Amino acid sequence: MNQPAATPVTLPRSLFIFSLLYGGLVVLAGVLGTKLASLGHWPVLGDLAVESGIFAFLFLVVLSSAVAELHGRAIANRLIRYGFIPLIVSMVLITLVIHVVPPASEMWSDQEAFARLLGQGARMQFAGLISYGVSQTLNVYVFSRLAGKTLGQERGAVLLLRAWLAGMLSQAVDTVIFITISFIGLDLPLVAIMEGQIISKLLLSTIMVPPLILFFVRLGQRLDGTRRA
Repeated sequence: MNQPAATPVTLPRSLFIFSLLYGGLVVLAGVLGTKLASLGHWPVLGDLAVESGIFAFLFLVVLSSAVAELHGRAIANRLIRYGFIPLIVSMVLITLVIHVVPPASEMWSDQEAFARLLGQGARMQFAGLISYGVSQTLNVYVFSRLAGKTLGQERGAVLLLRAWLAGMLSQAVDTVIFITISFIGLDLPLVAIMEGQIISKLLLSTIMVPPLILFFVRLGQRLDGTRRA
């Protein structure tokens, strides 16, 4: 007896493409985070610096918000949960390559520098996982709650405002969680470190999030054929 053919699952083009980009940026955010970037000198604020992973992380904030706007909060939260997979796999592989796989001594003399740049202790890896999950989930929650029943229907300034507010709040929470878990108990000025990082991230969120959310929402609508005139 012939079995009925399975119904193919149709995935919106925007969700497929954004998910691929999201997974890659989750990994890249951790790699870029090993470099501190100068944001220059600002009036009143002074000299600002931030870990470079924020540039990839803000794309994660924008992509999860765009997915929530286009496909709903539940789908966006699922995207965030699936993001743990490439994040954890990359952590495991980097740890194995540093501590288990022996370098070719005659051809490779930069093992120490490689380990210093990419190797993170278990405590910082745990901090990264927790801060990622909490801040990204919070971003989608705030972004969606501000829209209420109009999620997916708002355009222009209201959309930009929701994305900006959600992005700033999630970045502040991400910083507090990561620095607290990573460095509490050590003789470091945690409040001063948090303050500088939060100011820098809020500044970048203000510059990057509004134009990027507008771009990705419109791109998603075009990919799915739902762009309105």
